[in-house]
Amino acid sequence: MTAFASSPVAAVLGPTNTGKTHLAVERMCGHSSGMIGFPLRLLAREVYDRVVAIKGVASVALITGEEKIVPPTARYVLCTAESMPLDRDVAFVAIDEAQLGADPERGHVFTDRLLRARGREETLILGADTLRPMLRALLPGTEVIARPRFSTLAYAGEKKLSRLPKRSAIVAFSAEEVYAVAEMLRRLRGGAAVVMGALSPRTRNAQVALFQAGEVDYLVATDAIGMGLNMDVAHVAFASLTKFDGRRQRRLTLAEMAQIAGRAGRHQRDGTFGTLAGRDTFRPEEVAAIEEHRFPPLDHLYWRDGAPPTDTLDGLIAALERRPDQPALRAAPEATDLAVLKRLAGEDWVRARAADPAMVTRLWAACGLPDFQKTGADQHSRFVARVFRALSEGNGHVPHTWFADAIARLDNVQGDVETIAGRIAAARSWAYIANRADWLAEPAHWAERARALEERLSDALHTGLTQRFVDRRTTVLMRELGADAALLPVTVDAAGEVRVDDEPIGTLTGFAFRPLPDARAADHRKLIAAAERRLAGERAARARALAADGDDGFALLTEAGAPPAIAWRGLPVATLGKGKGLLRPAVRLDRAIAALPDAQRAAIAARLTMWVDAQVARLLQPLARIAAAGRDPQTPPPLRALLVPLGEAGGLIARPVVEPALAGLDKVLRYQARRLGITIGALDIFVAALLKPEAMRWRLALGAALADGGMPPVPPAGAALLPFDPVHAAAGYRPLGDQMLRVDLVERIARAAHQARDGRRRFAPDPSLATSMGLSAASLARLMESLGFRAQPAGAEQAAGWTWAPRRRARASAAIARPGNAFAALAALGRHDG
Repeated sequence: MTAFASSPVAAVLGPTNTGKTHLAVERMCGHSSGMIGFPLRLLAREVYDRVVAIKGVASVALITGEEKIVPPTARYVLCTAESMPLDRDVAFVAIDEAQLGADPERGHVFTDRLLRARGREETLILGADTLRPMLRALLPGTEVIARPRFSTLAYAGEKKLSRLPKRSAIVAFSAEEVYAVAEMLRRLRGGAAVVMGALSPRTRNAQVALFQAGEVDYLVATDAIGMGLNMDVAHVAFASLTKFDGRRQRRLTLAEMAQIAGRAGRHQRDGTFGTLAGRDTFRPEEVAAIEEHRFPPLDHLYWRDGAPPTDTLDGLIAALERRPDQPALRAAPEATDLAVLKRLAGEDWVRARAADPAMVTRLWAACGLPDFQKTGADQHSRFVARVFRALSEGNGHVPHTWFADAIARLDNVQGDVETIAGRIAAARSWAYIANRADWLAEPAHWAERARALEERLSDALHTGLTQRFVDRRTTVLMRELGADAALLPVTVDAAGEVRVDDEPIGTLTGFAFRPLPDARAADHRKLIAAAERRLAGERAARARALAADGDDGFALLTEAGAPPAIAWRGLPVATLGKGKGLLRPAVRLDRAIAALPDAQRAAIAARLTMWVDAQVARLLQPLARIAAAGRDPQTPPPLRALLVPLGEAGGLIARPVVEPALAGLDKVLRYQARRLGITIGALDIFVAALLKPEAMRWRLALGAALADGGMPPVPPAGAALLPFDPVHAAAGYRPLGDQMLRVDLVERIARAAHQARDGRRRFAPDPSLATSMGLSAASLARLMESLGFRAQPAGAEQAAGWTWAPRRRARASAAIARPGNAFAALAALGRHDG
């Protein structure tokens, strides 16, 4: 609190975006109590919400003409300048935008507060530097602190409405022009938010929220935005440089231009200003003054007695018309409240009732009812007269039936934007009446009724403005693709439908976005581009969830003809391709995942690789052991000669291919092979554990990945016999004519046949085993021949049977073992047809 200790009254002066209001709030919160007067109800409400967040709702009051929130324990008061309770004893007082003392319509209010509003410990005056000479003249002991603007404000020239940069505010000076510009933006750029001083705080906040959240990129407003309302505006475009000030159409003053243009840029972000092409243009000297913050100093403020005596009606009027006695002050032009008072003073019944000081005070309070509907002094005075009549007769209260009827008439949310806005203006009059504590029998009840009515109408107005001036789909398509995704209301439902503020634009399947099928072909690229930027957060969340998921969240997809793939929670996310070996396939991320940032992509790839490794270790452990033993230098070379090709073949290989290696295995090495789970069969070398359904499926998937090809058909789980199809050979089935039998069952039949034979004598094997497997007689005959048996026809004294012919099988095996010769080719063909 030492910065302004040298003076009880200090002034902080500077252009827009200097943090003056923020400083005032900080200093007030450092005192035991305080009060700040603002130029707008909207700004008072905005700062009220900020102080409530700091001090708590029980410690903060809001006082405006139409709204009073005054907790019994309130120590900090945020209010409009007109509503400042000057009789309240507080430690700190601030007046915001004090240069408005030069405003012909409201200036006398700000001048009065400048002269009379004081805090016990500190008083702070906030305003433009143009106020400096007035402070020297009126408050010569005031300590003045100058604050520079945080960012640069630069002139950007004229721009067409269709060429305005994103985050622009277009300022117009009538409701009709605001609506016209907003309608043009809806057609050209998808929409705009609308802000006018006549809007209720609820409607204004809802409209600003559209803009602040990035749901629309443009804001169309009246000059109300110049009074310190905080919005993230990069560029301010003037639709006009003239306005009607209630008396005449005139060009904006330099100070007014700067106040509005200064809304561009926020804190340390630079801003620009300009005009709409084809309309008014800034003069060079105006541009230079605005950029350099050089404006003519004020040479007067408007004044009117802020505490006029109310002993008599004529004395009150005389006091209000009295001219100031200081050169720096000018008599304020006749305001609406004084004009209404003078009209009512001409009524005999009013003079009769305003015969004592208490009733004169009551009449003057009634004349202070603002003309929210802008009906003019004549019509407004009739409404005030009716109010005063009620206040001056009977119990001195506005009849509740009148109030209730008015609320009921206005409680209608149907109609266009202009109609609803008119109802809100009328509702503000009744809210003002309800917030005068002695004007109604039950002021709290009726204030709540009025507040609820204004909220309903405000919600309807916000909906109407949005429907009228925002084209949702066009807004989505036209919005800047570089916008911060965290600010965009993107939702993805359980079915993957992507919505931007409830507007569907497509679906997100896994990490891939697909635009709506009914979107125009020309819009597809825009929709995809929009989604790619706006779904960054959702994709990041999915990437984190995938990387942290358990093994049960993943599955192997083995669709015939397609590359083997990995699914996460039912959504394909990667395929398997050729890697460093059969058991180490490459994990190839889907295109949508491959486009993610490096860190997310790497985390997903690592998690999928970890899952594949875990499944290989769990389901194909025997194959992994064979491969490791084949690489181990400690493994005897003859055994390695068998293990290496068997491992490369996926744990299943035809015996003739490795016959030379088998010949080199002694009893000890064969035992070591069996310890590894290897079965050295009559026709095939295989690992029985790898013929289980899931292991078989993974073997086929890894084989397809190694070949960079599509998946072969996966046999039904547990199937022993299949119709002939050469693609099933890799799964572990041996061709036998028009049938294929799983190799472990082939080996069972082979052993049964050898156990049944008696040397080389003719024998008849038991057909029950083959029959139980569904093997046909022709297929059994093919199998017996492959095993080295020769069919013997029935003779005169002997039944048909089989004899063992080992030399024939040995010669065939030797021939097949020599690759590249005719026997090898015939053997390969024979493996298909038996």
